[in-house]
Parts: sequence; C-alpha cells; structure tokens
Amino acid sequence: MYLVKTPFWLRALYPSCTWKIPSTEKVIYLSFDDGPHIEATPFVLEILKKYNAKASFFCIGKNVEAHQNLFAQIIQEGHTVGNHTYNHVNGWKTETNTYIQNMKLASKFIDSNLFRPPYGRITKSQILKIKADKTLPQEIIMWDVLSGDFDFRLSAEACTKNVIKNTRAGSIVVFHDSAKAFERLKIALPAMLNHFINLGYTFQAIK
Repeated sequence: MYLVKTPFWLRALYPSCTWKIPSTEKVIYLSFDDGPHIEATPFVLEILKKYNAKASFFCIGKNVEAHQNLFAQIIQEGHTVGNHTYNHVNGWKTETNTYIQNMKLASKFIDSNLFRPPYGRITKSQILKIKADKTLPQEIIMWDVLSGDFDFRLSAEACTKNVIKNTRAGSIVVFHDSAKAFERLKIALPAMLNHFINLGYTFQAIK
C-alpha cells in the first residue's frame, strides 16, 4: 500500500523531514530513486536534458559502486545526488545501528548532505541518530507526490495522471530510475515534463 499524495498527518509525524519546498514561483522538484541503472538512468538524463530540467537522484550505494561512470554523469549534467542507503534497507524492519551503518557504507560512494529513506520508512530513533552524527547526511528528503511508476498494476497513463493531478508549486515528486519502473517511467516522465513546462513551470534540483 502507498499514498500518491502525502497527507498532512504523515508530514506532521515527521516534522524534521522535508516533504515539499514552499515556493511562490512555478517550481517543481523532480527526484529519482534506486539508481543508477544501466538502461533507465541514461534515458532519464537524456529526457531531462531535452526539457532543460534539473533533478535530484537518490542513489543506492551498491548501484553507484557498480555504475560509477553513470553516477559521475548525473553530477556532471548539473543534477544533485543523495544517499538512499547501500542496499535499499527498510528502516521499519532494521535495527537502528544496522541502519546507520548501511547509510555510512553508502556514503563512501555518495558524497551528499541529502538522504531519502527507502520506501519512506524510517523510525524516530533512526532520525535522532542521524541528526546526532554530523558525518551523515543531515537533510532527510521525503516527498509529497509519488508517481507509482514502480507499481506493475498501473499503466503509464495512470502514473502520469497521478503526478499531474497532485503536483503543485514546490512539490517534491518521486519517480524511479530502475528496471522495475522503466516501462511506465519512459512514457510518464516526458508526458509530465511536457505538461508542466507548457504551463510555465521549471524543474530544479534539491540542494
């Protein structure tokens, strides 16, 4: 189960996390989780370049280790990167110290002050431990719109509608540059970029 639009009560439970970035301008913060991926990430980079859009990539450490050239290309093309643990650890099912060590392992490959917990699942004790250790990324970035591109039950058109219906100025939107999401991503991403750019929006990376 997942929520396309993050409700107020969930944001209120984790006030130290960033769920959206309030803006008076037409700005959207596009983000991608789970890469780099040998097929999906080059596609995403090509589409972002076509639309002159910047984004944030929350990368899995083991994938960065395996695809260092792709990771370097993300940065070279003006996007930001974030820590997404070394091997996509679920914080609700992982003891705090083990979770922290997994983050630290990922940090050996990802130099960033941004962190996104896989699945958005993190405990308050894990947050406290992260905030107390200044060697770890200090900005915990969540989202307010989830495309659902990872969901094989959805069509690409449904993913596009999810984003278009729920995105506003300042929204943090999540797609995935992964094998699981690619069939929906390759249709939904250019469609939503085209829609919002035609409305006068720009896409910026989280810093």
